[in-house]
This record gives sequence, structure tokens and C-alpha cells, in this order.
Amino acid sequence: MTLHRVHVVVVGAGPAGLSAADAALRAGARVTLVDSAENPGGQYHRMLPDAYAAARPEQLQHGWRAFDHRRRRVLEHPRCAWCPETVVWALERRDPPGELNDQEDPGPPRSSQTPRVHLLSGPADGSGRARHVLDPDALVLAVGAHDRVLPIPGWELPGVFTAGAAQALAKGERVVVGDRVVVAGSGPFLLPVAASLLEAGAGVLEVLEANTPATLARGWSRRAWELAAQTGKAAELRSYVADLARHRVPYRCGRAVVEARGEGRVEEVVSARLRADWSVVPGSERSTAVDALCVSHGFAPQLELPLAAGCALRDGAPGSPADAEGAGAVGQFVAVDDDQRTTAPGVFAAGEITGIAGAPAARAEGALAGWCAAGGDPTVPALRAVRRARDRGRAFAERLARAHPIGPAWPGWLSPRTVICRCEETDYGTLRRAATSPAGAAARVAKLTTRAGLGPCQGRICGPTVAELTARLCNGPAGERAVAGLSPATPHHRPLAHPIRLGELAAPPQPHPQSQPDPPSRVPPTPTKESER
Repeated sequence: MTLHRVHVVVVGAGPAGLSAADAALRAGARVTLVDSAENPGGQYHRMLPDAYAAARPEQLQHGWRAFDHRRRRVLEHPRCAWCPETVVWALERRDPPGELNDQEDPGPPRSSQTPRVHLLSGPADGSGRARHVLDPDALVLAVGAHDRVLPIPGWELPGVFTAGAAQALAKGERVVVGDRVVVAGSGPFLLPVAASLLEAGAGVLEVLEANTPATLARGWSRRAWELAAQTGKAAELRSYVADLARHRVPYRCGRAVVEARGEGRVEEVVSARLRADWSVVPGSERSTAVDALCVSHGFAPQLELPLAAGCALRDGAPGSPADAEGAGAVGQFVAVDDDQRTTAPGVFAAGEITGIAGAPAARAEGALAGWCAAGGDPTVPALRAVRRARDRGRAFAERLARAHPIGPAWPGWLSPRTVICRCEETDYGTLRRAATSPAGAAARVAKLTTRAGLGPCQGRICGPTVAELTARLCNGPAGERAVAGLSPATPHHRPLAHPIRLGELAAPPQPHPQSQPDPPSRVPPTPTKESER
């Protein structure tokens, strides 16, 4: 008799996904780890490509040694199949029990409703990519988040980068985006971005945090004693501050870049002092000559796969569940229970799609998700410390949201000619005319009228902003006006999560190599000092 071993597919190999794979292997499962990058680690532990001679990366990244040990342990495990440069282009929901086709071979025992996973392996711009199909017993989604950037006049100019893209170039390629760089936006992520740019050799002129000192103080000082548990983050903060001080880079609060200017590319930025609601203080504008601008106003979770799997969402405030049909509003995350289980059968979630709380919290969530997805006992004593680390991360996420909110007056920065959708060059004036028209106020109609969100990114960048601006112009919550009989149009509902060529779609899927596991041994994920930070 062949022993069936739980097969867990983990999507995303950042801190959460790698920790989930590690825990699932400890629980005796066989694991398929999928990531679009060449190496695991995500943005936090982004590495130079293998072709580069990376010298002592542990000196450049916080928690590198613990990450490297976990990476080697996972990738070298005989029950782990590592799939680099691979994307999940679709999740196919399974038929409910009792509705299976009688002629379909059910295969080994499995969670009959866990979504089928469709993979596409190979470089994104390469030819000969292979298509695979997996039927896992459990699925762990740890797909992370991307920068949210508020539009400003001139942000479509070459030389304007998201902060995450600039950091990825600096950490992953040692490419500097400019010699005179301004880093602006909101949130603590601005600090590691500036530090990465400085380490790669860029010249950073200043770091601008849009929230006022009073807003920051209120957010970070509330229940200040809880910060004592965040010793790792405090050490990380000190190192970033030391980097800025060593390079004499000023950090200014209550100031933001409200316009980028230039002929053919960005040549100068206009910054202004802001009030607490992010309205501009008249007369406070000043110009700075630059050759690059890096901007980030927080993060937006990547919800395409969770929604494709049928996961419900919650609002940003913890404990407030929201139905998935209302997905798309800014500040929504995947709803999970105490074991990181979503509302979709067989699907678990971890990391930034459940809340923006940083790498240590993501690791704790990943360990819980992987262990429980593999069928491990959720009551083992070793998980108590992991849950405490996860809960501290959730509390930190609440503090982060209070200290770095997006001020409601930011649309005052816009002019009618400000581009909102860079792919289709849709400006604010066009969006405003469509939103205030009775015929064009519905989201689907406005999308077709303005073409905002119909470009190559399919609304991933502009979608939340378009939804928020449309809601303001219509005097209602985002997604309120919908076409009768159709679910609300949102940037996250899409049948295809990634582009796929017609030839690749038409070709039959190829068998995916699976490792044959030894008899399982369950070893609970024990928190290390690094995961406790």
C-alpha cells in the first residue's frame, strides 16, 4: 500500500513563503515552492544573480545568516521541489463534493476543493516557457505586496521610480537609478530604500516623509511599552539612521514631492510642506534639481490569487471581515483565522496579503500556515511562541497604519492634466468627467470610457487610486455604483493572474517533477532569535 503524503504548494518564496515551506517540510509534507524570481528571499532578502560575485551579503542585509540557513535547508530537502522563474497564471476552483465528474480520476486522497494550480515556468520575456498543472492537498499563498504610489503631475516622466523598483535594482543588480536622488512618500520603507541606494553608490539628496511630526508621534507613541518587544526593528532602524547620518542625508517630516518636471525625463521636483491632512501649505513650495525620484506611499497587497481562490477579505482594521464581492477597496487584506486558514477550502495565507507588518511577522505567519497546511497538530507547545510573534507583528501593523496614514487631502495635488493611468495616459480631467456623468459613474462603464486600468498592468498600479478618486467624485464608497447583475469591477478580480501567450495556452501541460518523500517526521517549527525580532 502506497502511503499518501500531503502535498503543499507554496506560492511566493519571500520571508513568509520560505518559512511556510520549511514548516511544511518539518510536518512531513512534500512541498512545491514557486516564485517568479531566480532566487528565494523576496524583496527583503533580494540577492545578486548567481552570475555576480556577491561578496559577504550577510554584511548588507539584516537577518541574512538565519535566512541563508533556512534557504539551504528548504532547497536541499529531498521532499522539496523548487520552481524558480515560475508564475501561477491561474487558480482553478474545484467542484464541490458530489459534483465531480464520474469519469474523472480522483487520484490519491486530497482536499477535493483545494484549487488546481496552473504554472508557467521560464523567464517572463523568454520563449519556450513550460506550462504545468498541480493538484495539491493544500495551498499556501504568500505573494506579498507592491508599492502604492499616489499620482502627481509629472510622475509619468522617465526617471520617476517606485521605491521598491529602485531598491530592487540596487540590491539585485547593483544598478543606481541616479546621482541626485530624492526619496519621498510615507512609511518606514523609505529608510531601507535610501540605505540600499547609498550602499549601491547613488547620491541621495533627502528623504521626505509626508506625515507631520505630530502624526508620527501620536501613531508610534500609543501604547509605547509594546515597542519593547520590537528589539530587532529598533536595531534595524538605528542602522538606517546611521547610514543617513554618515552620508549627511536629511530626513524631513511633513514634506512631500507634489510635482516632477523635466523635458524628456525628470530634471527637478517640487516639494511642499503639508498639513496633517496632506493639504499643501501655501508658499512652502521649493524646487530641487534631480536626475531620479523614488516614491512610495505604502503597500498594496497582491490579491489576484487570493480572490481567484475564493478567499474573503477584511478591511484594514483588524477583526472586520469583508465579503470578497466587495474586494478592491484600498486597505483590504485576506481574512485568516488563528491558523492562517482562509475562507477558501484548503487555502492558507501568510505575509503582506494578510497585513503589512514586516518580515518577522511574515515569517511567523508563514510557519503557522505551512505547519497547519501540512496537517501538523496546531496545538503543539512549540507553536505558542510562533503565535506570540505573529500577534506582535499584527499589533505592529496597526501601529504602522496609525503612524503613516495617507492624508485625505492628497487629491488637491492634482491638476486636470495629471496622468492617473500611465499605461493608457488617462488624465484626472477625463476621469472626473466620466465619474460625474450619470452614464459613466458605474465602475465598468468608467473603465471603458476612460481606459484607465486597461493597459499592460491591468490596473495593478492605478486601480486603487482610480477606485478612490471615483468614489470621492461620486460621493460614495469605492465600488458602490455597479452595473446591475454584475459583481463590482475591481483591479484584483481577473481570470488570468499573469500574461500567457496563446501558444503557451494551447500547448498541453507538461508533467511536473515531484520529489518522492521519505516517511514523514513531524518536527514543530521552533522560533529562532531572528524570527522573534
